[in-house]
Amino acid sequence: MKVQLKIAIADYPHTAAIRNGSIPVEGVDVEIITVKPQIGAFRRMVRDVEFDVCELAPTTYLIARAYGAPFVALPIFVMRRFHHGGLLVRPDTGIRTPKDLEGKKVGVRAYSVTTGVWTRQVLIDEFALDSSKVIWVVDDEEHVTQLQLPSNVIRAPEGTSLADMMASGELSAGFGANAGIGRTGNPTGGWQEVEADYPDLLPNAADLEADYYKRTGVYPMHGTVVVKDSVLAEYPWVAKSLHDAFAQAKHEWLARLDAGEATSASDKKYLELRKIVGYDPLPYGIEENRKTIEVLEATAFKQHLTPRRMSIGELFVDPLSN
Repeated sequence: MKVQLKIAIADYPHTAAIRNGSIPVEGVDVEIITVKPQIGAFRRMVRDVEFDVCELAPTTYLIARAYGAPFVALPIFVMRRFHHGGLLVRPDTGIRTPKDLEGKKVGVRAYSVTTGVWTRQVLIDEFALDSSKVIWVVDDEEHVTQLQLPSNVIRAPEGTSLADMMASGELSAGFGANAGIGRTGNPTGGWQEVEADYPDLLPNAADLEADYYKRTGVYPMHGTVVVKDSVLAEYPWVAKSLHDAFAQAKHEWLARLDAGEATSASDKKYLELRKIVGYDPLPYGIEENRKTIEVLEATAFKQHLTPRRMSIGELFVDPLSN
């Protein structure tokens, strides 16, 4: 008899075959749960452990695991991108370099949002920003309710969006897209993207990202897959079954990229990333991602997001170890 598992993952070109059942998960009767946007599934998983298997933002996962969440990650990373771009500045603030952010108010949807964490990692490690001297302004809840925010993180006034604060000059800088000023609305009513016509702090982001990867080997991940501890305790083979299904789905997607048959916006993004990271823009596995995992774990602690350090062995199950 197959194990019945509820799986909440977003619909990407490289996961579609799992969602539609054309690639089965061996030994598993899959019930796909669709949550739009996937951020809603993040909260339901870390707060209520609602799903057996769930895609989570990696920083959200690290924080939840540090506070004792009863699920563990597999080294399957379903979304990736670099983070030298996307931090927007008002032209009248005199901000020319990352160090100029010190003493300024900077908007980000939530302090723990993965985009913000990875961007701060770049600014801290590459440009010597003292993040504790920046006033980070947030207008949303943190996914993990146990998280205690640093004293330099403040909330936007009730009823005021980061977009409004940026437009009025109350913020000197802010994150674009759904991490900050390019978004308005609320988690329950749904976010909507808005125009955010401000220059990037680092206008040569693409060149910086290619150099960063060449020097460091760090390739930021945005989505990882977690499984309930109780599922793996009873059915340890599920880890490999999930890994094999995700790997097969990705393999078939890579073949479509090669053939020019994959043309969505997501596909085009990863075709561009291939120019930096090589043939496989979504590498799975612990060894393939060890450096990136270590940097994210260290930077989460450095940014006061996790109360303790954690080893890769505590954070990830190796599905190919048995």
